[in-house]
Amino acid sequence: MAAERTPGGHRDFPESAVDRVIRIQELFAAGLSSKKIGTLLPCMRDADGGPAEIADAKLVTDLTAERDRINRMITDLVRSRDVLDDVIDAASG
Repeated sequence: MAAERTPGGHRDFPESAVDRVIRIQELFAAGLSSKKIGTLLPCMRDADGGPAEIADAKLVTDLTAERDRINRMITDLVRSRDVLDDVIDAASG
């Protein structure tokens, strides 16, 4: 992402960069590595248009594995939430 510099040397990103930064943060939070995110970024759609590149077969395989891992995490989190709900319900009478 290109950024201007303020007189104090700080980066000043355009408003259009906000969505992309949020997506990057979400991918980090989901457990993707910075290397994987860097490979994925050119293929991501921005609000202002399509991707710069189309994912190749290896990236599709890697991303499918990441998606499967995330789905397993979601299943585990739902199961943990259900346990908490049971404890809360039992304690609430």
